[in-house]
Amino acid sequence: MAVTGDGDAGRRGRHETEEERADRRWVELIQEVRVAQTGVQILFGFLLTVVFQPKYDHLSHIDQVIYVVTVVLGAATTGALTGPVSLHRLVAGRRIKPQAVAWASRLTFVGLLLLLATMTCSLLLILRVATHGGFVSWLVAAVVAWYLLCWFALPLWTLRRHTTR
Repeated sequence: MAVTGDGDAGRRGRHETEEERADRRWVELIQEVRVAQTGVQILFGFLLTVVFQPKYDHLSHIDQVIYVVTVVLGAATTGALTGPVSLHRLVAGRRIKPQAVAWASRLTFVGLLLLLATMTCSLLLILRVATHGGFVSWLVAAVVAWYLLCWFALPLWTLRRHTTR
């Protein structure tokens, strides 16, 4: 029997109703969000303190722009990764959990993309200030490639490798 999407009758494994599947997927999603959200909150908290450090005034204009962009991205990331909790709270008990899970999943994916951008800008800023080296862009690109591999390429490869149409 082929493994197909969550809602297809050809699934092997669990025999769940749509509501049971939504409940399970919701619990899994919230666990994933908790992991990402904790890191984002710590990063965002540190970012908020940078502007109050004496060295901030001595940053170049471009580094200050990178900092502002990073803070805005961090705020947007926090919003996207907190969104599923708010969504659940506002629609709980309305008998639309499968749809709520789908939207919460989309918000989480957007949050991961924003986290990628936030981490990229943070790393760029820190390495520019710490090293002033010409290799910074290459190092940041290598780390971004690593994130892309871990967060997207490997999961997509696994999905393709272990599922059939």
